[in-house]
This record gives sequence, C-alpha cells and structure tokens, in this order.
Amino acid sequence: MRSFFKYVLATVTGLILTFLVFLLIGAIILGAMIGSATSDRATVVADNSVLHIRLDHEITERTVPNPFEELEIPGFTTKSLGLDDILDRIQGAKTDDRIEGILLDLSGVSAGFATLQEIRDALMDFKESDKFVLSYGETYTQKAYYLASTADKIYVNPEGLIDFRGLATQIPFLKGTLDKLGVEMQIVKVGTYKSAVEPFIQDRMSEANREQVDAYLSHIYRHFLSGISEGRGISVDSLHTIADEMLVRNANDAVQYGLADEVLYKDQLIALLKNELDIEEDEDINTVSLLKYAPEGATKRKAGVRDRIAVLYANGEISGGEGSETQIGSEKISRELRKLRNDERVKAVVFRINSPGGSALASDVIWREVDLLKKEKPVIVSMGDVAASGGYYIAAAADSIFAQPNTLTGSIGVFGTIPNLKELWNEKLGVTFDGVKTAQYADFMGGAFDRPMTAEEERIMQLEVNRIYNTFVKRVADGRNMSEDRVDSIGQGRVWSGEQALELGLVDRLGDIDDAIAAAAYAAELVNYNLVKYPAIKGPFDMLLGTSKDKISTWLLQREFGAAYQHVSKLKTLLREPGVQARIPYDINVY
Repeated sequence: MRSFFKYVLATVTGLILTFLVFLLIGAIILGAMIGSATSDRATVVADNSVLHIRLDHEITERTVPNPFEELEIPGFTTKSLGLDDILDRIQGAKTDDRIEGILLDLSGVSAGFATLQEIRDALMDFKESDKFVLSYGETYTQKAYYLASTADKIYVNPEGLIDFRGLATQIPFLKGTLDKLGVEMQIVKVGTYKSAVEPFIQDRMSEANREQVDAYLSHIYRHFLSGISEGRGISVDSLHTIADEMLVRNANDAVQYGLADEVLYKDQLIALLKNELDIEEDEDINTVSLLKYAPEGATKRKAGVRDRIAVLYANGEISGGEGSETQIGSEKISRELRKLRNDERVKAVVFRINSPGGSALASDVIWREVDLLKKEKPVIVSMGDVAASGGYYIAAAADSIFAQPNTLTGSIGVFGTIPNLKELWNEKLGVTFDGVKTAQYADFMGGAFDRPMTAEEERIMQLEVNRIYNTFVKRVADGRNMSEDRVDSIGQGRVWSGEQALELGLVDRLGDIDDAIAAAAYAAELVNYNLVKYPAIKGPFDMLLGTSKDKISTWLLQREFGAAYQHVSKLKTLLREPGVQARIPYDINVY
C-alpha cells in the first residue's frame, strides 16, 4: 500500500511540475508577444529625426517576425531584418518628412555582396532626396565600408580602423580529417569546374577551380572598387594601390588617403549631428532605429485594386519536402507556384532566388512548376547573392532573369557522392557487417555504406550523373534559347559572376528586385497593382512548435562549432543524404 501511495504521489507531483513548466513557457511566450506588440506601438517617429542604421545582425532575404528574440530560448533568439524590409524602410524614409537624414553606424555587415549592392543602391536612391547620409564607425570591415562609401561624409574613431586590403576567399579542405576518421568520399561528377566535391577528396584547389575563383573574384573586386571610386571620388587605380600596399593601417591613414573625411569621437559626432539638424546643444537628437522604423502607410494595400504581382521567395539549399525559411523545399515551393498559376488575381510573378542549389530531383520538381507557370503569366527571376547549380536550374525556365553584377550564378553541373565508411566501422570502431541479399545490387547505396563501390556500380552511377547533367543542359538550352552545345561549353560546373553571366547570355539584365518587379509589371501591362509576398509567414506558435527540434539542434551545433559549423553541417548533409546533387562548389565566403 505504501508503494502505491508513493507511486500516486510521484505521478501527481510530476503532473503538477509539467503543468507548471508549460504554464511558465506559455507566460514567457505571451509576455514576449505582448512586449513585442507594445514595443511596436511605442515606436513614434518625431519630426526632425535621424534614421539610425546598424546592420550588426543577420540579414535574411525576408523578415520573419520573431516575438521570442529577446528571450533565451535556444534557436529562437536571433534578431534579424530581411532585405525586403531594409529596402522598404530606406525607400520610405526618402519621402518621410519626419526623417532628415540617415546615420550609418557600421562595423561589420553579415551579408553577401549582391545583398550589399541592393542596400547600397537604396542608399544612393535615398540621397536623391537631398537629405544627408553620414557614416560613423569605430572600425569598418570591407563590406561595411562598401556601404559607408555612399555617405556624404565618413567619420572614424581616432583609434579605429578602416579595413581596406583587397578581397579574398578561402576553402576548407576536409580530406585529411576524413582520412583520420577512416571515411572515403566516392565521387562521380560531370563538369571540369564542378569543384563542390574537392574539399572531400583533395587537400588543395585544382587548377580549374583556381581559374574560376580568380575570375569571378576579380569581377566582384572590380565592381567593389568602382562603387567606392564613385562614392569617394578616388580613381580605381589609386584604390588598387592603397589596397595592394596596405597603406591604410589606422584612422589617420584613412583620412590621408581619402577613405574617410575626419576622425571623431562619439561626442564630437553628436555635436556635429546637432549642428546638421539645427538643434540646441542641450537638446536630444531624435533617432529611430531601422529595426523599429515603420514608414507611414508602408504595409497598406491599395483599396479596390484586385490585380497582384506576386513575389515568391526561395531561399537556401534545395531539398525535397516542405523546407523552411532557410531551406527550399520542393513540395512547398512547387505548391506555391501552382497556387500562383491558378490565382486569377496574380497577373505576374517575381521569383526571388537565393540558393547554392542542392538536390537535382527537387530542383527539377520546381523547374516543372516554373515552366507551367510561365505558360500562363509572366515570370521574372530576381537573383540574390547566389543562384547557382540547382538555384540556376529552377530559374532557367523564366521569361527573364535579373542578377546583380556580383551575384554568383551558373555552375551548370552535377555530382554524386557515396561515402565508404568501411575503415571507420572496421578499424576505428571495431564494427563489422554481414548480411544476405536477393539481388546483385541490393546493398548498393544503402545500409551502413560499409564497402567501396564496385567498378560496375561506379559505371552505373556515372551514367546516371551524365543523364541528369544532360537534362540540366537541355532545361537551360530550352529556357535561354541556346544550343545544348553552347550551354555545355559555358557549363561544366563553372561559377560566373552576374556580369560574366550577362555576357554569356545566362541572365538578361543586371538589376535589383525592384527592377525585376518593374519588368513584371511591364510584361503584365499593369500600372496599378498590389505587391504581395509569398509564401505566407508562419505565426509565432507555428514557429515555436513546427520545427523546434531542428531549430534547437542547429542552435546547439552553431554554439559548439562556431565558424566551423557550416563545414560540419555540409559534411553531415552529404553523409546523411548521399546521391546526385546540383549545387555550387562549397560555401563561398568573400571577405
């Protein structure tokens, strides 16, 4: 009897504790939502205000509201502002009489160069209002300085620094690590330049890969210097010299060589701003942060206007299934494309792609829906930082393709990976396998990957990779009105910059998402329309419960591995999902 009561008491206690935990979580969530709503209502923009722009947070393609960002909930605390809202808010500030100017408060900026270009273009457009743009920083990374070069004046802390030494990119090679672990990555591929697999089978870049990286990095660098030259009135040749000889080593050097206008402490900057705003020394400056700023009437749709231009966002690696905000799921995106095709209100679609590619099968599923949509209404692709391999595959059927000069695109090629874990299992872990099969290839690409491929299995795999590559080439040839031989000659897995892609006919125009929207409106013969974004943003509870396991797992891995997370994640994906891939070589990080 005593045991029975102990069991009942333990059960009741457990239920009470569980209830209290859920009650606490609910209170935290509710408090976060109320706090977020209260904070939004409390954001009032006063007259004679300065828009304070800091970009020291993740810049995603699209803002995903996060009521939990202030809380210590693993995986849910990231503050971010999407590129879409950054551009809308800068554009809104241009005509907002309450905003007198912009203060860029920049140090590091976490974004690709195409994303930076869109923000830079928005800042240049803002300056046409004759409102001021000033920039101040204690230190400027090269990406931050690229944006700062739009400012009327650039100020730097006396003990600060402007980093200006040329662009570089590095590729981590994991073959040595895999050798130590006893893992052999068996590779079949098509494309001289399809170097996505090199980090797993080599310890340095191939000459073909070095050639392509040098080519597109040189294009990005040239565009980078041209923008700074235009903003600062310094010749490109002089900028080359400053970078090559690393002449800017401190704040005073930056002023001497024209990269900055003056060295200032923060109190001196405040005094300068007060003078610019014509306010008294004892008055406070009215500022509003970009994160909190909401232009008047920015989210309102035009009453009585039925016609729509849809902007469909596809961001991240391509895979099967539903995907997420940072992964393109073929099921979800193809369903959205069908929805847009059947929606009579939607007259044209801008397909915004920012993707290094991924599953060849999933890419073809999405391509099919783009091709069907194009037969019903105009489809204009707008490329972000990268739209390569599978990312280009899903773009190829569109009526027109826009890219930034520094967008990475192309990479028309495929590869297959089959890990051989025999040494890891046998020698490192002491595990052996034995079994029975009913057909010759029954254990090919399955089980524990505890053996190398046979010569015949490798031949079969290569034939399949060749077939998928030929399909890829045909998709591009049909979409771009080229011969298959021509596509093959500029394919072979090679990555191109947007400028190079324009010359080769892989894209139609250089421009940002606004240019793509204007082209869509023109193609659909629309003057008055509403711009509607797809897919619909998930609600806060869906965000919390829908993918909480993946979010927490990702958060833990990022916290544990830091900067190395992306490489660990890539290896994990290849080991978990072997097969044929259409993706860009490695993760390209230009700094």
